[in-house]
Parts: sequence; C-alpha cells; structure tokens
Amino acid sequence: MNTGKLIVFSAPSGSGKTTLVNHLLQQDLPLGFSVSATSRPPRGKEENGKAYHFLSTTEFRQKIEENAFIEYEEVYEGAYYGTLKSELHRLWEAGKHVLFDIDIKGGLNIKAHYPKNTLAIFVQPPSLEELENRLRTRGTESEAKIQQRLDKSTTELTFSQDFDVILVNDDLSQAKREVVRLVKQFLHS
Repeated sequence: MNTGKLIVFSAPSGSGKTTLVNHLLQQDLPLGFSVSATSRPPRGKEENGKAYHFLSTTEFRQKIEENAFIEYEEVYEGAYYGTLKSELHRLWEAGKHVLFDIDIKGGLNIKAHYPKNTLAIFVQPPSLEELENRLRTRGTESEAKIQQRLDKSTTELTFSQDFDVILVNDDLSQAKREVVRLVKQFLHS
C-alpha cells in the first residue's frame, strides 16, 4: 500500500476523541495510529513514541525547517504540535490506514492535503458544561489550563461544519458503535 486512507478525529479537549480512537484501535481493522509530535512536556505516564514524539522547541523548529511535517501548529504559546510525514509512510508501508487524534486545525489541514482519502470526524461534547466537567474530572491540569481549554473550545466548535461528520458524544456506547460503523463504511468505499 503506497498510500492508504486517513481517518481524522478532532474535537475540543475533553470531548472523548481519544477514547473513541482507542476503541477503534481495538477493533479488527487495518488501522495504525499516527503518533503526533509535540514540544510540550509529557503529562502523567505518557511515553515518548507512544503518546507523542516529544521534541524540544528547538528540535521541533528544526523539523519545520527540514519540511518534515505534513502539518503543524503552535496550538498554545510555546506548545507546538504536528504530524511528521514519516508517520504516514511508516503506517502505509505496514499496510495500514492512518488514524489521527489531532487538533481541529491539524485535522482540517490533513483533509486539505488528502481530500479524497480522508474521513474527518468532529467529536462534539453534548454541552460546554459537560465538557468542563470532563476536563475537571481528568485532574491533569491547573485551573488556568482548564479555563484556557474552555475558551479555546468555544472557538473550536465553530469549525464543526467543516468536517465530514459531526458525532455528538453524549452516550459513549452509542458513539463507539457509530465510529466503528462510519470507519468500516469509509474503508470499504
């Protein structure tokens, strides 16, 4: 497989996209996870090369100059995120379609680069109140970071119509069934 299909999951932080991506990876589907690169430090038990490719800001900027990214963005001040071209090639060479858990702009950039081969799914929380509750329940971030994420979420929700599918994650079991159905349908199209 020289190039395969790409399945993009984007959402405001706390919407459940990572849970849905992990569910898909447990299915018997030819999918591989694209590990994003970031300049932010690891959180909790995140491992380099599994959760992210953790790079210093200097290393990240060097990769930008080397044109090593399909897409990248400074998501928060001093915190870069991006998709290395090498990730797509690694997965395609293994005969897999690429699964992304990526921010809104990154997801739309991937869709713009591969419009015919990409299914872009926007995972939407049932409400901003529920989103705030999910972020607080995680217990991984400061109050200032939670507020920053909530402020950003309001803007991110305005981009939902630019995606192929809007999936409201108000019932996790239903959302899991729906993503499996959507992805199977896309892979067989």
